[in-house]
Amino acid sequence: MPLLDVKGLKTYFYTNRGVVKAVDGASFTVNENEIFCLVGETGCGKSVTALSIMRLIFPPGKILSGKALYKEEDLLKIPESEMQKIRGREISMVFQNPMNSLNPVFTIGYQISEAPTVHFNLSKKEAWKRTTDLIRDVKITDADTRAKCYPHVLSGGMRQRTMMAMMLSCNPNLLIADEPTTSLDVTIQAQILDLLIEIKKKRRMSVILITHNFGLVAEFGDRVAVMYCGKVVEIGDVTTIFRNPLHPYTRGLLRCLPIGYKRKSKLGFIPGTLPSPIDTPSGCSFHPRCEHSTKSCKLREPELVEYEKNHFVACHLYER
Repeated sequence: MPLLDVKGLKTYFYTNRGVVKAVDGASFTVNENEIFCLVGETGCGKSVTALSIMRLIFPPGKILSGKALYKEEDLLKIPESEMQKIRGREISMVFQNPMNSLNPVFTIGYQISEAPTVHFNLSKKEAWKRTTDLIRDVKITDADTRAKCYPHVLSGGMRQRTMMAMMLSCNPNLLIADEPTTSLDVTIQAQILDLLIEIKKKRRMSVILITHNFGLVAEFGDRVAVMYCGKVVEIGDVTTIFRNPLHPYTRGLLRCLPIGYKRKSKLGFIPGTLPSPIDTPSGCSFHPRCEHSTKSCKLREPELVEYEKNHFVACHLYER
């Protein structure tokens, strides 16, 4: 039984220019104690998918349809009061830019202690001890002093560690990490990701890692879903996807990887650009950029089917 089962999720934004189909029927599952990677170009709907699961979509956005079954309970249907008990306690999210996520007028100690105080009704003394323990867990030295600091005093890496401490404060079962290393330099990126994996193993939680970096997927992921134009076009375990990518878009992304300076083939590219989410192509959204495009691709949208065991693809080339 998967920990999270997302089925046919649709989230649209109603703007003056038209309807933005940010997520348009995405489906995938996240199992217990695994790192599930969500990959795709910027603007393909990865972050909106995560925000939809957390029920953090606000006007002009709207979750139109679909299911997000967490422990067989649909997160999209339960009352907001029930969702507040799950958000932070059962499912937490680390956002891309920690400086925009942290409140500049409160100390990081106060912000880390807020969620466990609410969910577990802790005293001030208990909350402070839990806070300093969490700061140490994310490898920030001199926890008592740092807890009294404001976000602007900390470096980018320390702010991201603070965000991780906040998200881990209630021992969640599922952590959504939305490109947690985007604004950091390479050395700090490695430290943050190693820390994330260490905490994941220690607490035996599941992680949804949102990224556009296939290198991170290869190193840290267990399974991966590839998104394009708000849809999931391929799902499989990481080894299978790298050895036998099925969807032309997945193949294109992997051809773009600079695999060392002695690579045997030229660095590839995907022709064209990601279409506007306001005016997506008919049929398969990828057909204007696909070298295998046929008439069927332009007329009919492919379904996500299981081509081989635990390997799913949405492409007319593999329909039986």
